[in-house]
Formats: sequence, structure tokens, C-alpha cells
Amino acid sequence: MMQQKIRNKFQELFSTKGSVYASPGRINLIGEHTDYNGGFVFPGAIDKGMIAEIKPNGTGKVRAFSVDLNDYAEFGLNEEDAPKASWARYIFGVCRETIKRGGQIQGFDTVFAGDVPLGAGMSSSAALESTYAFALNDLFSLNIDKFELAKIGQSTEHNYCGVNCGIMDQFASVFGKEGSLIRLDCRSLEYKYFPFHPVGYKLVLLDSVVKHELASSAYNKRRQSCENAAAAIRRNHPEVEFLRDATMDMLNEVKGDISAEDYMRAEYVIEEVQRVLDVCDALEKDDYETVGKKMYETHHGMSKLYEVSCEELDFLNDVAKKCGVTGSRVMGGGFGGCTINLVKEEKYDAFIKEAFESYTAKFGHEPKLYNVVISDGARKLA
Repeated sequence: MMQQKIRNKFQELFSTKGSVYASPGRINLIGEHTDYNGGFVFPGAIDKGMIAEIKPNGTGKVRAFSVDLNDYAEFGLNEEDAPKASWARYIFGVCRETIKRGGQIQGFDTVFAGDVPLGAGMSSSAALESTYAFALNDLFSLNIDKFELAKIGQSTEHNYCGVNCGIMDQFASVFGKEGSLIRLDCRSLEYKYFPFHPVGYKLVLLDSVVKHELASSAYNKRRQSCENAAAAIRRNHPEVEFLRDATMDMLNEVKGDISAEDYMRAEYVIEEVQRVLDVCDALEKDDYETVGKKMYETHHGMSKLYEVSCEELDFLNDVAKKCGVTGSRVMGGGFGGCTINLVKEEKYDAFIKEAFESYTAKFGHEPKLYNVVISDGARKLA
């Protein structure tokens, strides 16, 4: 359906046919705020993403159309050609980052659309970047490896979109595999696939449809707390580069030397790094009850120790608990966005009904519901 819409528009605008590429958004099952602490994250690609039709046009210009925004942009491939429209800067950034890595590319025509909900923490921007990085690599036979494609997306965020993000979103979008989650070591960038076949369960995101303004300043403050705690521990244990290397015993040794706030933040991170490893072990045994328990522990830590939840997310987490949902937690940086829920199929209908009714009664608007399935990463469709 979406693909057909893109093809029709491409034909209408450019009177020709191109190649079609897709990249997914992602969820992160567990491992939040661990990336900048050198720890592990545990994402998976989902069955929602971006699709683009692309064809080289033999000029030095890119002519791009966004179906979702009904907007057109045209730009060159040199640094001074940066387009005004923020959506077009993602495509421009991917072109520039590819060129910086020695990729010989030319102008192209493109039409794209997506079904990753914007602002719900499923990383629509990484899906867009990965689609174009993968497509340019394929169309112009550049032989850039997959890790570099993910880094092209990340560098686009840093250098052209003003977001100092980690590598997880782009990594998941490029490396995703149906039926698998990926444990990524954010320090060494080593990764491993783990089976995710929750037979009898659904994976559901409930979007609170709120975004609190605290996010960026609070993020920087928490990052600083983690660095303070790691530095204090390092004085006794020089081998501790990040909190990922620390234990609770090490943290307790310096409890008197750091603020209560820094201690709480560090406690959450040290426990969260371990939870990712525990969930990996559980998945290898198909033990989804343990996975769920760890998700609840993460929510508690994010709410009470890291303090990045909010009233709406805590409410959705409480409803999940009350309805016997196997696992539930805030997903993403916090202060709004979604909860991710692992729900037994027989409890699904009652949970969704209760969540919608009680949330609407309390906050005056409905949450949004997204059922997600773990799917493949960046690929060529046609």
C-alpha cells in the first residue's frame, strides 16, 4: 500500500521507475541510559519503517519528495548546498557523510514515506538515514560495510541535525534480523543476536502522547552524574573507565564522596547493565517471565533512581502491573513517549481496554497503541 503510493508519486514526478529500499524503526527491550556509560543495549528492528524509491538522475542535484509532509526539496551535493527543510537535511547529511568516506555518488531523484510514528521513540530519523545510506551504497556500488553505514547515519545526526546521539538506533536499523534482538556492547561495538520468539505473547507499545520539556537538560545532568561517580570510583580502581566496569561494592566505597543524587544515578546504571545480561540469559532459555520481571525492575529504576519517568508513564506501568502484564517499562530517554509491554495473548484485550479507559479518564486524552513485530533491517525491496 505505502510502497504503491510511493511508486505512483515517483512516476508522476519523474516519469520513470527507480529502485525501492526500506529500513525499519526499532524498539529497545532493555538497557536504557547504558550506552554513554559504556554498557549494553538490546534493540530489535520492527515491522514499521521508511520506504524510498530512488534513481540516479545523471546530474549533481538531488530532487526529493516527502509523501508524508507533501513537501519537495532540491539540493546539490556540496557542503554549501544544505537544504532549509529539516527532513531534507537527513538525506543531504547521508550524502555528505558518504562523500566524506570516499563514496563517489551523483544526484538522484527520490520519493519516500514512512509508517514509524514520529516522536514515539521508535527512531524514525534513524530509519530514514539507514534507508538512504543503504540505498546509495547499493546504487553506486560503494562497498561500504554495514557498520560504516550505521555510522553514516549517526554522523548525519551529529553534523547536520544537531543531535548528539549514540549508535544504537542506526545500528538496529541496519543490522536488524527477523525473530532476533541484538545485544550491542557500546564500548567495543561487538554484537550478538539472541532469539526472540515470544510465542503466546504480544509486544505492545503504549504511547502516552506527552513529551515533557525537561528531556535535553535532564539528560546532560544525568550524564554528568554518571561521569562524577565513575571518576570517584576510578581513584580506587583505575581500571574503571565507565560505570559499566563498576560493581555496587565499588560504588558503596565512594558513597560518602559523591552526592546522593550521583549515587542514585550510578546505582541505576550498574544494575541496568547487569539486567541486560540477565535478559539475554533468560531469552536463551525462552524464559519470558524473567524477561518481564527485569522490565519492571528497569521501570522502577528509571522512575525512582534515575528519575526520568513521569506521571503518565508511571500510570501506564501501574495499569500493566494491575492487569497481570508479564513485563512493562518506559522505553527511551524518558519524560514522555511510550511504555513497552510484553503481554500474554489471553490478557491482551482486557489490558488494552483498561489502559485506554483509565488513562483517558485520568489525563483527558487516549494513549496510542502500536503492536510491533521484530523484523529485518535495511534492505532492497524492488
